[in-house]
Amino acid sequence: MASRRQLKKKVNYIAGELYYGVSDTQSVCTQTDLAKADDVMMEILKLQEEFVSRISHTQPGNVKEYYRKFRSDFDARVEDIIQGIDKLNQK
Repeated sequence: MASRRQLKKKVNYIAGELYYGVSDTQSVCTQTDLAKADDVMMEILKLQEEFVSRISHTQPGNVKEYYRKFRSDFDARVEDIIQGIDKLNQK
């Protein structure tokens, strides 16, 4: 398992890249709905806040299982956000 510090850096990096992807889409595609793009950006910020908080407050007990669930939840949320970004591009 990576240290908490490294894991937080990875979460922040991924959130930053997703945020950049949305802002890049807004600047390149003039047909992008700004309200939907703002909603996706807010989801990214919520994702970052939630998962950094979850790292900081690890539940005692079965730590391996906690971080397995953490990773699967994080991957699912990132996938949802990527699909949202793709929908912005399709318009």
